[in-house]
Amino acid sequence: MIDYETFMQIKTCHDEKRLNCPQIAKKLGIDERTVQKWLNQNRYTPRQSSRKNSKLDPFKAYIVQLLETHPYSATQIFQRLREENFDGGFTIVKEYVRKIRPRRVEPFLKLSFAPGECAQVDWGSYGSVNVGGTRRKLSFFVMVLCYSRMMYVEFTLLQTMEHFLGCHQNAFNRLGVPSKIMIDNLKTGVLKRIMGQEPILNPKYLDFANHYGFRIAPCAVRKGNEKGRVENGVGYVKKNFLAGFEIPDFGIVNPSAIGWLDTVCNVRIHGETGKKPVDMFAEEKNSLSQLPTLPYDIATISPVRACKQFRIALDANHYSVPAEYAGQKLSLKTYPDRLCIYHQEKLIARHVRSYERRKDIEDPDHPKELIRQRKKGKDQKIFMRFLQISPKALEYYQIMEQRRVNPNHHIIKIVALSETYGTEPVARAIEDAFVLQAFSSDYIANILEQRKRTLPEPAALILTRRQDLLEIEIEQPDMAIYNKALEKHHGGSI
Repeated sequence: MIDYETFMQIKTCHDEKRLNCPQIAKKLGIDERTVQKWLNQNRYTPRQSSRKNSKLDPFKAYIVQLLETHPYSATQIFQRLREENFDGGFTIVKEYVRKIRPRRVEPFLKLSFAPGECAQVDWGSYGSVNVGGTRRKLSFFVMVLCYSRMMYVEFTLLQTMEHFLGCHQNAFNRLGVPSKIMIDNLKTGVLKRIMGQEPILNPKYLDFANHYGFRIAPCAVRKGNEKGRVENGVGYVKKNFLAGFEIPDFGIVNPSAIGWLDTVCNVRIHGETGKKPVDMFAEEKNSLSQLPTLPYDIATISPVRACKQFRIALDANHYSVPAEYAGQKLSLKTYPDRLCIYHQEKLIARHVRSYERRKDIEDPDHPKELIRQRKKGKDQKIFMRFLQISPKALEYYQIMEQRRVNPNHHIIKIVALSETYGTEPVARAIEDAFVLQAFSSDYIANILEQRKRTLPEPAALILTRRQDLLEIEIEQPDMAIYNKALEKHHGGSI
């Protein structure tokens, strides 16, 4: 047994929305036989229960009749019943009226539009999606041309101004520019509403509209029916495209959506017009404005300050700037696909925008100046240590600079030699190098090594006086051995 509210929903879906029995059953989540039963009934009749009869039972038909003619309150109904000799209490009357009161259905005018007159835009959301190693909320932008019902869909990871305007631009590139665009009360479109006054539009969106030549038409508060075409479009995207669609990574969504638009969405027979949107778009296309020569700069501009590590932060990621701008105030221009960082009017850095989190994105050229300065400072310290080795160190360096391509390389080596051999030996080696006219770290190293290996001067020769060694007798050599060798060499004759 259904209640009166469900009965009215069944009637509304059938009479106003033109849904058939299976569609109503699916929408309301009830059995098709139940829907068919109540469609055959002209009025709601509650089931007769086996409970004890109530004092109100004889008056229930009268109460239903009163409510169908006028939205009486329970108190008014009770007063009418008292006039009909009802002797029960107010509570049972109030509960019964609340149960069977018809649901108030607000009537709306059916809107019609000329070709090229209007488009409606809105955002939709659908769970989350993988982006690299993180997950982000999945949003999608929908634009529907009101005359042809031609639709454009684009998926994004944020609903910020640069994405909102970027989706508009992409839709214009695909469809054209209508005379006006109807929007809901989004902060990217409407900043404030004051009773009795025109809505205060977002100046960025208003400037964008003036550039492309369309008028912004915000819907009235709680009047979503005014942009029913795009709201139906958002629901259609969810039911027909996204339902059951496995999304392993965000990168595949938009190419798949474009294919769906071309092969399913815009070539179907539309339930309202009975025609294909793509066929009606052929009639509407010439009524849409062309794009201006120069595109609008959709970037969101915000002030930032680079940290000591010459980075700026955006959306849980860090992006590098040249090291010399560490700690300085900068301007950040944020696009859906890239970032541009400025110091005053000068572009100092550009990065591809990352939608992952906690990533550090560095341009290899940005730390080069810092590395160069640090190397220069280190070389300066080594040069000062070299000058302290010897009074002739500066003159030695000047001559070496004239003769060598990279004198700093030799200075580093000579300072290292002073740490190994000591300052005084190296100073003496430098003085010796002047005498030898040898200007190189290799010469200094050779001089130091030779001095290290110098043998002590020999002492006086002392001859032995032992008697037994003085009386040694040496036998005369046997010359016959040499004679035989000579004979053999000359063939046996001398």
